[in-house]
Amino acid sequence: MTRGAAPSTRPRPGARPSLAALRARYVDRGRPLPAALEAQLAADPRPGARAILAAVGRRRRDNRAEGQRLRTMLRYETALWTTGVTLVAGVDEAGMSPLAGPVAAAAVIFAPGTRIPAVDDSKRLLAAERERLAPIIKQRALAWAVAFAEVEEIDRINIYWAGLLAMRRAIDALDPGPEHLLIDGRRLAELRLPQQRIVGGDAKSLSIAAASILAKTARDARMCALDVEFPGYGFAQHKGYPVHAHVTALRRLGACPIHRRSFAPVRICLGLPPLPPWPAPPSRASRGTPPDIGG
Repeated sequence: MTRGAAPSTRPRPGARPSLAALRARYVDRGRPLPAALEAQLAADPRPGARAILAAVGRRRRDNRAEGQRLRTMLRYETALWTTGVTLVAGVDEAGMSPLAGPVAAAAVIFAPGTRIPAVDDSKRLLAAERERLAPIIKQRALAWAVAFAEVEEIDRINIYWAGLLAMRRAIDALDPGPEHLLIDGRRLAELRLPQQRIVGGDAKSLSIAAASILAKTARDARMCALDVEFPGYGFAQHKGYPVHAHVTALRRLGACPIHRRSFAPVRICLGLPPLPPWPAPPSRASRGTPPDIGG
C-alpha cells in the first residue's frame, strides 16, 4: 500500500492567504509586513484583512513615536557624545521617602547611540516592566552599578546626605569610570567631575531613566528579602513607603530594626521626641562631606 503525500500548507496560486496565519506573523509576532503582501491585503475586501492593515499601521505609528521619544530622551547624552565625551553616566536614586529600609542609587553608562525602547522614569512603569527592562539595561550598558546607604547611615547623617552617599558609591563602582555625570535633581559638589543637574531628569534623560530603573528594582528586591526577615509589615508589597497599611502595622507592631528612626512617624511610634532641625542642604556652590549628626 502506498501512502499519499501530506497535503501542502502553501496556498495555491491565486488563493487568498490565511488571515489567521498573517495575523499571527505580522500582528502578534510583529514581523515587518512586505510591501507586496501589504498591497495584496489592501486589495482584499475581507474585514479581517483591513483589521490586519490597521494593526500594522498602529504599530508603525507607535514605533515612530517611540523613536522620537528616544531621540528626545537622548538629547543630553547626544550633545556630549558629539563633542567626544563618550563615558556619560546617568545617576538616580530610589527610596528617599520610605519609613524603612535603605536608600538605593544607580549609575549607568551607555555607548554612544544606544537606544532601549520603553526605558522611562521608573515611576511611570509598572513593576513587571521595570523587572523586564533591568536585565536588558545591564546587558546593553558599557558600565552600571547599584549602591546603598543603609538605615544606620540615614539616621546618622540624614536622608538627604544618605542619598548623595549612595550616588557617590554607585559612581565610584563604575568601570570604566565616567567622564561626565547627568544627575537627577542633584549635584555632587565634592566630586571633581563635570556634571549636569537635571530636574526631573529621570523623565528627560535615557541614562538617568535607566539608572532609576536599576535603583528601584534593586531596592525593591532588598525590601522583599527584608520582608522575610521582618514579617508582618508588608515590606514586599509597599517597600516601606508610608502607606496606610504600613503605618497601621507600625503602630500595631512597633518599629523593627530597619525602620528609619530619624523619620517623624517612626519616632512618634517609639515615643521619641522630635529631632532638632537638620542642617540645611548645601548650596550648589558649596563643597564638603556629609556632617556626622547623631540622632
